[in-house]
Amino acid sequence: MKPTKTRLRTGLLAMLLASLCLPAAAGSLRERLAQRRAAAGLDAVDTTPAVIPPGVRVLRDVPYGGDPAQRMDVYLPAQGTARAPVIFMVHGGGWSRGDKAMRSVVQDKVARWVPRGFVVISTNYRMLPGTRPIEQARDVARALAVAQGRAAGWGADRDRFVLMGHSAGAHLVGLLAAEPELAYDRGALPWLGTVSLDSAALDVVAIMQGPHLPLYDAAFGDDPAYWRAASPLQQLKTRGAPFLAVCSTRRRESCPQARNFATKANGLHMRAQVLGEDLSHREINEQLGMPGDYTAQVETFLATLDPVVARRLNGPR
Repeated sequence: MKPTKTRLRTGLLAMLLASLCLPAAAGSLRERLAQRRAAAGLDAVDTTPAVIPPGVRVLRDVPYGGDPAQRMDVYLPAQGTARAPVIFMVHGGGWSRGDKAMRSVVQDKVARWVPRGFVVISTNYRMLPGTRPIEQARDVARALAVAQGRAAGWGADRDRFVLMGHSAGAHLVGLLAAEPELAYDRGALPWLGTVSLDSAALDVVAIMQGPHLPLYDAAFGDDPAYWRAASPLQQLKTRGAPFLAVCSTRRRESCPQARNFATKANGLHMRAQVLGEDLSHREINEQLGMPGDYTAQVETFLATLDPVVARRLNGPR
């Protein structure tokens, strides 16, 4: 009987220890899930309106198509400018939410670059469930084409556009960078370069073949052919404009995908580099434009794209 009692006591002790560990394990799991949701753009959307500094004029809801979602905002120096370079920004939100006017999307970018003689454009696009990512990329391309066509009237230079996007928006500009014909087919002209702000969807095929959040199923479905067509890594086949992939070193997927994309791009003689930052997914968007090393490194890349861009980055501070 003694061994039986010993086993019983051991089992009861194990159950007690397990019950004590459950809250901690559950908490850890909740934290990991929260981090993954935030990284995918599923955390609460910050609807705080951006504070636009004096000296900036805004043209709201400029249309580029017939749908109410096909609108962009244009931020201009109030005193006017001539042949200004353009930062063309695409918001994130898991391909299903977000907005061009969110504080995290435009506030510090506008405050940083418009006083230096840039025009900043922030665009919306049709979203899930009605519009899937490839068509969303085509919306971005349509917006780009319309903005380039109207650039001279805004004091901007149609030949000096830089594409920039965060999260899902980073995937969309990444897809256009990898397959620029998607943009050219919608009337867009070549652009100077692309800045991808923490996309974890540069390799859609790898995502869909492994464990992933349900939002990726909603976006990319179950057809491997669509995965390939929507994947910047798989669509990257020829040299394109220079590419900067900013990635959060706190995430598991973002930097490895960025490095794989850059390796393939450089193999095609397309200049691509990776900037790993010890910032959260959200901070990579929010803090771009704030004074500091992160913004300075992005601007170092921007300055390599064009002499006019370089001169304006060294303008008023």
